[in-house]
Amino acid sequence: MNEININNLTSEQKSELLRQLSDEKANAQRRKKDAYESIKEKFLIDVKARLMRHVQDCRDFKEWLRGEAEAYMKVLHEYGQLKRDDQLGFSIKNDDFKVQMKGNRVKGFDERADVAERRLVNFLNAWIEKTENGKNNPMYKLAMGMIQRNEAGDLDYKSISQLYELEADFDDPEYSEIMSLFKESHCVEGTVIQFYFEKKDNYNRWTKVEPSFNKM
Repeated sequence: MNEININNLTSEQKSELLRQLSDEKANAQRRKKDAYESIKEKFLIDVKARLMRHVQDCRDFKEWLRGEAEAYMKVLHEYGQLKRDDQLGFSIKNDDFKVQMKGNRVKGFDERADVAERRLVNFLNAWIEKTENGKNNPMYKLAMGMIQRNEAGDLDYKSISQLYELEADFDDPEYSEIMSLFKESHCVEGTVIQFYFEKKDNYNRWTKVEPSFNKM
């Protein structure tokens, strides 16, 4: 390639050379960007394809396991191997593998809890007006904390249950009526079934087998 002596070029030639160099640089940057975008897109497509296959496999396994576990629970019930008729889980094992199913009833509240909540707030605000320390009163702060809703906008069953323990402390018919309304609003919204697995390691110790992706 012949070298160009810039000093011998005219102004027009220098401008043209500068334009060519600029175009070449821009083209190189564009090719680099296109190559990067192509690699990124292929990476995302490949990951998504394998991820969705993995997710579907997990769903299929969970559905299969739930059906098999429920069938096994019926066998346990028929042979009298359950402690209670309403038992929601079991634990079985052989020499090197253990499966545990745990079921929990999800408890919540119906629309009556909303009424009880409003009455409780009104009761507490009226109650602190009669106290010396107002909103700094520890019982007031505790009770108000128990009715804080979660991110989904639901009342917490365990927190509301703790309000019942304050009934004797407040010693007020209105508070007692509010607690009765909360109790009446209790309802079972469903059942959560979870599975846990363990296997023995090389040292004959039970270790958890966690199918969670980030714990593998």
